[in-house]
Amino acid sequence: MGQLHDLTALEQAAAIRAREVSAVELTEHYLRRGDSLGAAVGAFITVTPETALEQARTVDDLVSSTNDLSNLSALAGVVCPTKDLNQVAGVRCTFGSKALQITATADDNVVARMRAEGLVFTGTTNTPEFGLPCYTENDIAPAARTPWDLTRSAGGSSGGAAAAVAAGLAPMAQGSDGGGSIRIPASVCGLVGIKPARGRVSNGPLPEGLGELAVQGPIARTVRDAAALLDAMAGGYPDDPFVAAPPNESFLSAANREPGTLRIGCYRSPVIADTQVHPDCIDAYERTLALLAELGHVIEEIEPPFGHQAVESFEALWSVGAASIPIPPDRESELLPLTRWLRGRGRELSGTDITRALAVTRSVARAAIVATAGYDVIVTPTLAQPPAVIGSIRNDADPAADFEAQKSFTPFTAPYNITGQPAMTLPLHRTDSGLPIGTQFIGRPRDERTLITLGAQLEQAHPWLGWVPEIWGESLG
Repeated sequence: MGQLHDLTALEQAAAIRAREVSAVELTEHYLRRGDSLGAAVGAFITVTPETALEQARTVDDLVSSTNDLSNLSALAGVVCPTKDLNQVAGVRCTFGSKALQITATADDNVVARMRAEGLVFTGTTNTPEFGLPCYTENDIAPAARTPWDLTRSAGGSSGGAAAAVAAGLAPMAQGSDGGGSIRIPASVCGLVGIKPARGRVSNGPLPEGLGELAVQGPIARTVRDAAALLDAMAGGYPDDPFVAAPPNESFLSAANREPGTLRIGCYRSPVIADTQVHPDCIDAYERTLALLAELGHVIEEIEPPFGHQAVESFEALWSVGAASIPIPPDRESELLPLTRWLRGRGRELSGTDITRALAVTRSVARAAIVATAGYDVIVTPTLAQPPAVIGSIRNDADPAADFEAQKSFTPFTAPYNITGQPAMTLPLHRTDSGLPIGTQFIGRPRDERTLITLGAQLEQAHPWLGWVPEIWGESLG
């Protein structure tokens, strides 16, 4: 069956249930790969081999002690690292920062869900400081790099998660997305990334940020693996302010059926004025539309359903969110320049300014949802540029320019954090030099199933699983 990491996550889980491989053997395989290759791609901040092996042994004990495995979850024994913005009981959580590091006393809700499903946590993946920028370059770990070209960024803020999966250090990973932080790294690393609908996955026990922008979601190599991980993550808690009603079928089941003929709206003009979309991103977008038409879907070009107000209100909420992070006063100087700049900007806003920004985002969201209600799916480029060279966006000397460069890099993702709609990026295309270019798909509110069904159809029509970077097959010595 080749190397263990050649198997999909669902294939690995099936092999564990069939006793063809043990969860411990699988975990040790990924730990060895992480030890050898993790620093090269900047995948991890903290590695937790003892925790991982204990979790794996628990699954193996269950498999060996019974012939009835019907109650074993679809992903039991599969490795899935968590992002270092989420707390794992007993594990250091750095939030990608020197200024605020803790040892967690309890799991975040999404981590607890995954633990209960028998997933194995090999470590916490690299993230930029507090997940604020769209690149993963902090001062506590090596920069996260796309395994396709180690001179280029893995994106952010789930950059370490995507780097780990694309380099074969894990078959899937948990990410989070407040403005594109799952879709950006999945796109530049050639992976599937799903930003679920608002309320699909619990953000607790921490309170929701202003605008309820952030969600937790899966990064994986295939649509079916991503759907299975979303099943493992999904579900609300009694104290969650937003809970999406459970679907009437699993997300994995949705990946196993045909979508039918869909009405698809599409646009390629970014909401941010004067932003140029790179020809490679336009080419990937147009090739995707051609494939959709070949599959029988109805394609209609539409006007972008957002204006400049969406950008201004999002920026206000992003800055206030940065300002609200509880940094001890004597640690402020340890923050990176971008974080300090965003916090300063947020502190300048009055209560009236913040209330107005919230009102505008909700108005913008309603208007966009109404404007596109006649479509099953909306398609856009995921990003406006191919994977960025390490250091080309980060600008410590001029954080304002840094922020503007981020907006030019990723103008298509954040609007759908405002609306709370589910969104997905698929690795359907690459540049002539082999760099991955994702395409973004947006679903109706709370309708991840249609996205997943369409994604599975596209994957079958245009498979990408065998397309791996050179580091994938690198010998560990």
